[in-house]
Amino acid sequence: MTETNETSNRAAEAGALWGGRFASGPSPELQLLSKSTQFDWALAQYDIRGSKAHATALAAAGYLSDDELTAMRDALDELSARVADGRAVAAEDDEDVHSALERLLIEITGVQLAGKLRAGRSRNDQIATLVRLYLLDHAAVIEGMLLDLVEALLDQSLAHPEAILPGRTHLQHAQPVLLAHQLAAHAWPLVRDVERLRDWAKRARRSPYGGGALAGSSLGLDPRLVAAELGLGDPLENSIDGTSARDVVAEF
Repeated sequence: MTETNETSNRAAEAGALWGGRFASGPSPELQLLSKSTQFDWALAQYDIRGSKAHATALAAAGYLSDDELTAMRDALDELSARVADGRAVAAEDDEDVHSALERLLIEITGVQLAGKLRAGRSRNDQIATLVRLYLLDHAAVIEGMLLDLVEALLDQSLAHPEAILPGRTHLQHAQPVLLAHQLAAHAWPLVRDVERLRDWAKRARRSPYGGGALAGSSLGLDPRLVAAELGLGDPLENSIDGTSARDVVAEF
């Protein structure tokens, strides 16, 4: 075996995304440019949720035994706990959250079992699904904060029903208005923001899972099962749309 092949094979075995394709590793500068754990580690818990759902789909299709599924889910629960309390973190040479968590899962349960999670999915449908989960959770937080602010404005309106202040236009006093009327003018746009978030969520709560790299998988996994496990609606109709489009992010 040549030194070139040895380098490539070692990289592939280590989980490097470029492994098996190139004669040598990227330069340190390119490695830093490609590294994303400083950003996507925020998706770690969502990635683990996705892996648990994927393991369920693998078991339903016969690729994991009942014992393997139990061991996998237990290991993922342990990994989730370690991430939550800071015992599990991305290493300097981890390229992204997916490779970091795969490495950490192997440390818990061994490569033979952990490696089976690779079957039937791609980072493409994986990240597209995780981003939707992340945004949906944060949209719910934002909605709650908006409604709290609306409630505070209404409370002040009710507390001062007869208070009058000068209404302004073009930075000048124009007409006398009730304080309650002025405060409600700020509350109504916030209510519409909540409506926009809820309308957006109808489109965001669809699952890209099952799209694979772009055209699905031959393993016969059930994308509806994974969507249900993750609390999402039906899978998206088009796998290329699901794995490549980011309009749901732009709309958010």
